[in-house]
Amino acid sequence: MTVVRPEKGAWGIVALLFLFMMINFADKAIIGLAGVPIMTELNLTPKQFGVVGSSFFLLFSISAVVTGFIVNRIRSKWVLLVMGLVWALVQFPMLGTVGVELLIACRIILGAGEGPAYPVALHAAYKWFPDQQRAIPSAIIAQGAAVGVVIAIPLLNAIITNYNWHYAFGALGVVGLAWVAAWALIGKEGRIEEQAVTAATDAHAHIPYRDLLLSPTNLASWCAYFGAYFGLALVLSWFTPYLVKGLGFEQSLAGKLTALPFIVGFFVVVGASWLSQRMMQAGSSSRAARGIFSGVAICLGGLALLAAPYAPNVVATLTLIVAGTTLPSVVYVLSPAILGEITPSSQRGAVLAINSAVGTSAGIVAPYIMGSMIEGAASAAEGYSQGFMVCGAVTLIGGVIGLAFLRPEADRAGLASRANARVVASPA
Repeated sequence: MTVVRPEKGAWGIVALLFLFMMINFADKAIIGLAGVPIMTELNLTPKQFGVVGSSFFLLFSISAVVTGFIVNRIRSKWVLLVMGLVWALVQFPMLGTVGVELLIACRIILGAGEGPAYPVALHAAYKWFPDQQRAIPSAIIAQGAAVGVVIAIPLLNAIITNYNWHYAFGALGVVGLAWVAAWALIGKEGRIEEQAVTAATDAHAHIPYRDLLLSPTNLASWCAYFGAYFGLALVLSWFTPYLVKGLGFEQSLAGKLTALPFIVGFFVVVGASWLSQRMMQAGSSSRAARGIFSGVAICLGGLALLAAPYAPNVVATLTLIVAGTTLPSVVYVLSPAILGEITPSSQRGAVLAINSAVGTSAGIVAPYIMGSMIEGAASAAEGYSQGFMVCGAVTLIGGVIGLAFLRPEADRAGLASRANARVVASPA
């Protein structure tokens, strides 16, 4: 059996895509980090700030789907370059006088630019690695998000605390332009030979999107991803305000603690991805090593969030919230890998993008629901507790569905069988 190895230069591309995701999540996290100063300066209620947080996701999913089909036909290098440029330029209007309308408009544009980021980055990386060696590079790219937030939060928080939140947005714009220049000079397209999706269906065969998208594994992936992302969306928009308004921490300390979910998430995702890949190499089925593995992790996260309001002290509460929002994050790596198994490479960009679009649509509703809970509760602390319980229920449901229906081998065989039947039935 021939062993297919990563193409030469693959890890350099992974490093650039890692930096790409670092900037991506720093752009997302800053709205929550600067939440209290923004609400104070613009005189926003919690529900209004929830609208600001949700506005980022208004075009996020639509853009991900559209770009997913585009990247099937256009080299991912140029798509990533345009996206990075949009991210950078949209930060600079924040340096001037800002009203809530301008803030929302810029967050909508940023969301449209960032919606396709993760699936396009994975699609680009998959061109450099064979299937059974994709978990680790995917985990590294995904954890650019965690490392980016861990590195960026102290720096951005220092700018917010010592200067103001406007300069923090400008700093992100400068960093974004630096990445665009580096990618334009160094970024390349992988050309590794794609493994056959099945013995009967090669990587260049076309499967109707209806069959792909309505397969149980794909539908379960959407649900699992949505459940996991619901918690992430709350962390991005509301974790720092929760620490300040709900638990009474100072902004400087709250800014430091905001990195906690991302630090923990880094170790969870890298460790879980390594274990999943080891299981696959040892002969475990993808159903066990990827499907059941991620389903259990998401369920445990949902249970932790449901238990958080009943914790006896602040440390226990934070521990459960961090566990509840980080354990499900393994699905961001394992779900695309599962879909990559059942999808021809010529359609993979679109399918991964649609998966991301449906999953991240949780970001449209999660921040607004939390803001509404806070505004309608007797106290801020009670409102946050209610919001995290809703998040726990959504996460748990997504995990249960993933646990039951993420079955890539069975769906791959079914898709291949239908494809073969169509070939036989078609006229010569």
